[in-house]
Amino acid sequence: MLTDIVILAAGQGTRMHSALPKVLQPLGGKPMLAHVLTTATDLAVRRIHIVVGFGGDAVQAAFPDTQASWWIQAQQLGTGDALKSALPGLTGADRVLVLYGDVPLLTAATLREFLQQTPVTALGLTTASVSEPHGYGRILRDADGQVQGIREHKDCQTDEQAICEINLGMMVLPVQPLAGWLQGLSARNAQGEIYLTDVVAAARADGYVVWPFTLADATEALGVNDPVQLAILERVFQRQQLRALQMQGLRVADPARVDIRGELTCGQDCWVDPNVLFVGKVHLGHRVRVGAGAVLQDAQIGDDVEILPYSLIEGAQIGAGARIGPFARIRPGTEIGEAAHIGNYVEVKAAKIGAGSKANHLSYLGDAEIGTGVNVGAGTITCNYDGVHKHRTIIGNDVFIGSDSQLVAPVNIGDGATIGAGSTITKEVPPGGLTLSRSPQRTIPHWQRPRRDKK
Repeated sequence: MLTDIVILAAGQGTRMHSALPKVLQPLGGKPMLAHVLTTATDLAVRRIHIVVGFGGDAVQAAFPDTQASWWIQAQQLGTGDALKSALPGLTGADRVLVLYGDVPLLTAATLREFLQQTPVTALGLTTASVSEPHGYGRILRDADGQVQGIREHKDCQTDEQAICEINLGMMVLPVQPLAGWLQGLSARNAQGEIYLTDVVAAARADGYVVWPFTLADATEALGVNDPVQLAILERVFQRQQLRALQMQGLRVADPARVDIRGELTCGQDCWVDPNVLFVGKVHLGHRVRVGAGAVLQDAQIGDDVEILPYSLIEGAQIGAGARIGPFARIRPGTEIGEAAHIGNYVEVKAAKIGAGSKANHLSYLGDAEIGTGVNVGAGTITCNYDGVHKHRTIIGNDVFIGSDSQLVAPVNIGDGATIGAGSTITKEVPPGGLTLSRSPQRTIPHWQRPRRDKK
């Protein structure tokens, strides 16, 4: 049984009020179509086809590495016409599974069951019974309970509007008669469109079995037509992601206030406070605690790390037992060593911080290599940029840097050195000893501050 998949992604989505094609609207940090493509790929079918129309160039550009075949629906005349656009690519397939680029929550497990249960020569369709069927096509059955057709909501008679069994859209169609069925469709309906759903009546007329498949969880088939629906699906998607992680042991203070826009993995006994955002690929080791308002993006977090509130960690590795924040910013290319402390209002960029080193307050450490057991005082900065090039600061082990020091790169500071507070270091500092660069303190007696003249 050779099965192809066609993903219909040609709609403009005028109700989104956006220049972005509807299927590129983000859900969980990636385009809706990306979710559908991932699911389709998991099914390991013969070939995947994508039908685009409005913004087709932008849609294709968003997926440069996909192995799918692209087809153009020149005019958006309806779903039946969209599937007709992909017919040339279905040669050699026995049947086709039709999916939608704006229905992103369907799982491969559900679709695999749909394919397995639909008889080889039948037309399969997906249904659900709901209490509020408004807006959905209704499933029409005959006296024997057999499906005889689908009536779109705007075309329903009064008695048909009372039907609570709805069409969810996804279909499995035999390829051999499909061209004839599509050719026979018309746009004589309330919306003036060529409905794919009308092939159900055509299949019945040709003696084909119509096989309804009821989804166990109809929320999988929720689609998007406007920003309100997109926001609803975002919350459903987030609940699904967090529920799976919670079942693996993740503790979350409030699942409604944590977002995952990518892939999150975690070890045992991790705790996440409210309003935390995970972006890209993030891994939490064992016993990690993430404070409120933190943002973690493409980060590797070691065991027993504590991330205090409102810290931003991006493209960095945090060693076991480290303590970050609050209000710290860890930028890409940074490696924080075991048991290191990066405190409030400290920014670290492309730097390696050794085990047990501390920068607890108000510092900038960029393009630096800092050894073990180093103490960086408040207000210290590495002056790494000369206006054209970035330069590195190398700090040895057990160095003490006094508050409000400027380390003008490129510069090396030897092991065990002490930098006096308020120093500007422009030359190499030898190991051990105290290095200062201060102007002598003096007092001018009887000095008067300038004052405004009284008028």
